[in-house]
Formats: sequence, structure tokens, C-alpha cells
Amino acid sequence: MFYRENGQFKSSYRADLALFPIAQDRWAMLALAAIAFVVVPLTVSDYSFRAVLIPFLILALAAIGLNILVGYCGQISLGTGAFMAIGAYAAYNLQARIEGVPLLIAILGGGLAATVLGVLFGIPSLRIRGLYLAVATLAAQFFIDWFTNRVKWVTNDSSSGSVSVRTLQLLGFEFNTPVQKYLLCLGFVVVFALLAKNLVRGAIGREWMAMRDMDVAAAVIGIRPVYAKLTAFAVSSFIVGVAGALWGFVHLGAWEPAAFGIDKSFQLLFMIIIGGLGSIAGAFFGAAFIVMLPLLLNYVPHWLGLSISTATASHLEHMIFGALIVFFLIVEPHGLARLWSTARQKLRLWPFPH
Repeated sequence: MFYRENGQFKSSYRADLALFPIAQDRWAMLALAAIAFVVVPLTVSDYSFRAVLIPFLILALAAIGLNILVGYCGQISLGTGAFMAIGAYAAYNLQARIEGVPLLIAILGGGLAATVLGVLFGIPSLRIRGLYLAVATLAAQFFIDWFTNRVKWVTNDSSSGSVSVRTLQLLGFEFNTPVQKYLLCLGFVVVFALLAKNLVRGAIGREWMAMRDMDVAAAVIGIRPVYAKLTAFAVSSFIVGVAGALWGFVHLGAWEPAAFGIDKSFQLLFMIIIGGLGSIAGAFFGAAFIVMLPLLLNYVPHWLGLSISTATASHLEHMIFGALIVFFLIVEPHGLARLWSTARQKLRLWPFPH
């Protein structure tokens, strides 16, 4: 009744292929944007920005990048943390070694550095796939972990191995408060989410999905595997590198190589599995789940009058992650995004059963 297309006539291909062809979706997205940009900054506490919203936005951005590679192109990657580390350290070195580099240039420069690394480690995907490709990307994770720990140039000759960023300043405006940092991250996420959504809807996105479904058949019909796979690695690594720069600059402020270890790679992979492979919205669902679950495990037992130690909560978190991954792989491989899509389809027909 409330989610119908009755009376919404499309008189052109442009209208039929719009990003949000249904009017209710357009209004819902505009309302969501208004809440995110106006209501949230006026009502949410500083703690919520630091502990929930800023990590959620940055992890969602990284999950979008990983989903392009794994969900849309079908190239398994276990080295996402390495690409985030390259983005963070490259952005840091740009600011530390070149006086007066704007924040935006430093962050985008970190994304470009991650792109170069992603293409280099994506070259093996032209010959190998599946488990062998996963091991190749895992090698990238181990190599970057060693590189950032052993090569002092990366940390600007820091004796402790940790680095810290300068004041966040863009176009003469400083981002010091949690609200300002949240708006900065939100701006990046909105821009890159729209770009990613339009990419996967276009010709390059169809090439990625053809390579994912059957690469031999895709090559037979004229799709170039070299171009399709390497562009997926390049775009994915760029977005992940930007997310890594934001994670280091905005969320952490100061970090050491362990901040981008293999745990981060697995965490991002869990996000897109739970949120939904091959879905931009799935990146947001997965990031929300990953960020909110530890908080719920901390607060819900107290609300119920139960006493659970921190170690027990940590073990429960890993157990729930594992159980949910198995559940979604068996019951709903497309994750939470698929459940949301199914609910939308039922709303279009409600109250009729079919």
C-alpha cells in the first residue's frame, strides 16, 4: 500500500535506468541524507561519534572497496588491511615530507599509492584464482606488515614505530571536534558510494560481474580479462586506501603497524559476507553489524542484570561472528542486503501474498 509504483510512469530510458527509479526510494534517501547531515550532528553525543559513527562510516567505505573486488568481480582478497595501511602511511608521508600538502590531496594520494600496490598484487589474478589468489593477497598482507615494521623511512624514522598526524585542515577549515570529523567522513562516504554504485551499474560493472560468474565465457564474448580484473583491483584498492587514510587520520590520529594487521583484513571480509556480497548497501549493513555487535554484547547483559567479563564478551563476539558467517553462507549467501531487498519486494505487493 505504501510502497507501490502505481502512477509512476517512465517515458524515457534515462528515467527507467535512474539510480532510484521508484519515488519512495528517492524520498527515503533524501530523508536519510537530511538525518545524517543535519539531525545527527545536532543530537548525537561526542562518544557516539568517536565509538560508533566515525568507525562505521570508514569501515563501510573500506567494505565498499572490498565488495567491488570480491562481490562484483569474484576475486578473493585477504590483504585488505595491507591496502588500508598503504593508504594511511602514504598520506602520512605526503604531509610529513612535503610542506603545505592539503589534507584532501594527502588522502587521495594515499588512495593512489594503494592503487599501485593493488594492481601489482592483482597481476597474479590473471593466472590464478580461488584459494591460490587468496594466498597471493595474503602474501601482500604479510609483506606490508614486515615493510611497515622494518623500514624506518615509512614512519619518518620514528623510534617507537608509531606515527601521528598533524591538525586536520581542509580549505582553511580545521576538523577538530568529533562532529566535524564525522561530517568529513560522511562526505567521503557519500561521494564514493555514489561513484561505486554508478560504476557497478555501468559497462565496467557488467564486465566485473561477467568475470565473476564465468570468466571463460566472458572472454569468449569479448570481455578482456586483463582489463576487467586489474580495473577491479585498482578501483577497490583506491577506495580501500582512502578508507585507510581516513582511519589513520580521522579515527586514530596516531597509530602503529599493528592497527592494520591481518585482523582488519578478516574483519572487512566478514562485513561483506554478513552484509551481502555484490551489494553496495551490503557494505553499510555489514559495517553497522560489526560496529554495533561489540557494543550490544557490552550493554545488553548489564540491562538484563547479567555480569559478563570483558574476555567472555570478546569470545562471544568471535563465536557469534563465526556462527553468522556459516548461517549466511548456507541460508542466505547474499547476506543482510538480500533480506532487505526481499522485504522491499514484499512491501511493493502488500497486503497481497503474491
